[in-house]
Amino acid sequence: MTDHPSSSPAVPVAERQAEGSGSDAAKVNKMPKVAFASFMGTVIEFYDFGIFGTAAALVFAHAFFPALGTYAGTIVSFATLGVAFVARPIGSVLFGHFGDRLGRKRTLISTMMLMGVATVMIGLLPTAANAGIVAPILLIVLRIAQGLAAGGEWAGAALFTSENAPSESRGFWSMFTNLGGAVANILALLTFFVTGIAMTNESFIAWGWRIPFLLSILLVTVGLYTRLKLEESPVFASEVQRRGRSSLPFKDALNNQWKEILLGAGALVTCFAFGYIGIAYLINYGTATLGLGQNGVLAAGIFGNVVNGLCMISGAILSDRFGRRPVLLVVNIVGIPWALILFPLLDTGSPMAFWVGIAVSFFIAGHGWGVCGSFLSELFHTRYRFTAAGLAYSLAAILGGGVPPLVAATIIGSYGGFTFGVFLACYSVAGLACTLALRETRATSLDDLTSKIGANS
Repeated sequence: MTDHPSSSPAVPVAERQAEGSGSDAAKVNKMPKVAFASFMGTVIEFYDFGIFGTAAALVFAHAFFPALGTYAGTIVSFATLGVAFVARPIGSVLFGHFGDRLGRKRTLISTMMLMGVATVMIGLLPTAANAGIVAPILLIVLRIAQGLAAGGEWAGAALFTSENAPSESRGFWSMFTNLGGAVANILALLTFFVTGIAMTNESFIAWGWRIPFLLSILLVTVGLYTRLKLEESPVFASEVQRRGRSSLPFKDALNNQWKEILLGAGALVTCFAFGYIGIAYLINYGTATLGLGQNGVLAAGIFGNVVNGLCMISGAILSDRFGRRPVLLVVNIVGIPWALILFPLLDTGSPMAFWVGIAVSFFIAGHGWGVCGSFLSELFHTRYRFTAAGLAYSLAAILGGGVPPLVAATIIGSYGGFTFGVFLACYSVAGLACTLALRETRATSLDDLTSKIGANS
């Protein structure tokens, strides 16, 4: 069921003026400003998200789960990382509902506020030594809040950019949302790197790890200011004026395009798997298993995320030239042999091998992430695009970003790194099959998608 202009109350004049017509919004929302707002918002959201992954790898086993010992504590720390991935699709549905009902801009401001507050509070949490079991419980609650915010953030930022962008360069402009994630990871690792150099390891574990979380308040202030200056997406505003709003976007998305949601998620699991292994698990693997120095491992992570960002740009440009589907096909194909090579290479114990392992993993992930903003935007209809794209992205994040870091320690500890490589290779095979099952979307007009659903919605 949907709200149509003929059957629902008229939109108040003030609200219509706030939304503006498509042409008015297009005049105000110049692409560099739109791209920067999406980029900056994602920097904030995923800086907050990323520092948790780094802290889980380096500190949380000691700070929040000391009674479990180093090995079990590390596994549980990564489980708290995975909790947010479970919360992400819930956040996608929750914020997607408001994004498709009330607009992209308002929802993006809400997700940023939720992520910022949760992150700062993590930096203020007592440890298990001070608060006992209450400390890890509060950590998990705040991590869920981060996951809810992240579930709504990506879709809103990506769609806001794609719905403003010219069709011939939509891949490039939509890429800035994910590029913000790469820069966020660099900032998160760099903050830990500088903090680790400036203080002793004991001080870092005792209180220094809190600094990156508390610094996020500065980024939130900048991000809110940027987003408050934008007008609503012209595609969304035009849809509201012509056809009203969907009353239940989640229901409409499942009724009309449930296959695309599942296949879209499946097509992206490879980039998530290699990306989050690089972001989270390899930082711990390099220090705890390979015995490499913490600062050297963090430096390799920073380098890997530079590669990640450059490859996002490359993937986006290639997708505008050749199509979204061919780029994703190459990503999934290349991921199969690299998954089998990665851990045998790392297990040589060479620092250079570690740098190469992280760089190539991010090379694969970056090209996939460079495509997904435009790809998912073009895959779904305007009336429920926020909900559907966010849900597909979040499902990919759970399967590709949440599961591999969580099970890596167990599989590698019991069966070795090559077995875990086979596990990763299966992700790439599944991603390849899903990509083959989907159509090319590059030539899609977002307004055409709106007109095609007709009575089906």
